[in-house]
Amino acid sequence: MPRRTKIVATLGPATDPKPALADLVAAGVDLVRVNFSHGGFDDHARRIERARAAAAKAGRVVGVLGDLRGPKVRIERFAGGRATLVEGESFTLDPAHDPAGGTDRAVGVAYQSLPRDVRAGDTLLLSDGLIALEVTGVEGTQVHTKVLTGGELSDMKGLNKLGGGLSAGALTTKDRDDIHMAAKLGVDYLAVSFVRDRADIAETWDLLRSAGGEGRIVAKIERREAIDNLESIIDETAAVMVARGDLGVEVGYAELTGLQKRIIALARAKSRLVITATQMMESMIHAPVPTRAEVSDVANAVMDDTDAVMLSAETAVGRHPGRVVRAMAQVIEGAEKWQLSNRPELRIDGHYTRTDEAIAAAVMYLANHLDVRAIVALTESGSVALWMSRMRSDIPIYAFTRHAATQRRVTLYRGVYPVDFDVTHPRPEEIYPAIFERLLKDGLAAEGDLIIVTKGEFSGVSGGTNSMKILKVQRRPA
Repeated sequence: MPRRTKIVATLGPATDPKPALADLVAAGVDLVRVNFSHGGFDDHARRIERARAAAAKAGRVVGVLGDLRGPKVRIERFAGGRATLVEGESFTLDPAHDPAGGTDRAVGVAYQSLPRDVRAGDTLLLSDGLIALEVTGVEGTQVHTKVLTGGELSDMKGLNKLGGGLSAGALTTKDRDDIHMAAKLGVDYLAVSFVRDRADIAETWDLLRSAGGEGRIVAKIERREAIDNLESIIDETAAVMVARGDLGVEVGYAELTGLQKRIIALARAKSRLVITATQMMESMIHAPVPTRAEVSDVANAVMDDTDAVMLSAETAVGRHPGRVVRAMAQVIEGAEKWQLSNRPELRIDGHYTRTDEAIAAAVMYLANHLDVRAIVALTESGSVALWMSRMRSDIPIYAFTRHAATQRRVTLYRGVYPVDFDVTHPRPEEIYPAIFERLLKDGLAAEGDLIIVTKGEFSGVSGGTNSMKILKVQRRPA
């Protein structure tokens, strides 16, 4: 059985050397992430081109996820680069303060609306929640606070409001420019940071399409407002990311695990993709092996049926990017082995409005009640493979498609693997022998194995899947 849960790895200085990138691909990365918070067009273009070339050289397909920076609310800089905040002392946040003149009594804020968004009694969190401040009052541009949890604070650290409520929109001017860059780079997925509601997704979608981009939108769930609008956001987007860093700060860490499970379950119920991210193997930025807590974290996300788990600094700036991907793959395989041995009976509920969606459900029911080796979906857009991947099974789904964009897109689908294949076969009667030949050649099935094939009556028509066949793999007559 191939690994079903996919791995997303962030590119960065640590993956720039060709041997490191080749090792990342060899380790089994499925998608690479380019973080638009760092670097410019040339940096991202070079990394994407090299990643795709390394994948092609290895005979693999790797997708690309672009990630918009979003309106990260940050403090400005300190005169000495850092300051120590003492519990019980006063501290002021002020958008009008000297941006480079912060002290242990006050610091600037790169968010002009902060004084309008807070009031006395609110709790503000800095540096991923390590520093906590209680707002005592607002006077003009100055937000006066009392230090609840002190410590050392350095330049440009993030700022969150416990419980959410900051009015910053999801897209900044830089993000709008980066959406055009993403279109030129041809990213397969584009992640939108700090999403509030479905309107943020709709706006991003319109901007990307207007720029000529073909990628799918990923909504990053990291604000309290996104939790409040979760269902409508999922309805609007192709995928969601459980961005646990800022989300944990805004909602409180005690709620985070339950929210993660809720987001994954709801996304899958609505036939959307889901990525679980942030600090999954953070210790491996430096350490050669993960902690036991990290192993459990990754395994639990897998057993919750996430489509993918994501690595950030672990591969972008870590000491051994390939090793961390291998470690994550091993943990995934162990968790999936447990899942398959404890698999509940498949249930297929609901009413279907599309023929291809109904075919997908029927295929998965049969596949789980027959001794089937593989499912082959002849597909243009990949949608039928997506629907099949929403239903748990230990049977691999091979998306046979002629479109490079579809091949890259399905790299994010749990349990789905791309195969380059022209579904518009010049001789229709030869299409099944050609499928058998490809499966045998790639070692995906053996002679005599049962497979299920889905296809449309009219080859090459997107969304036209309306039939399935149960076939026995045979070799061509000599």
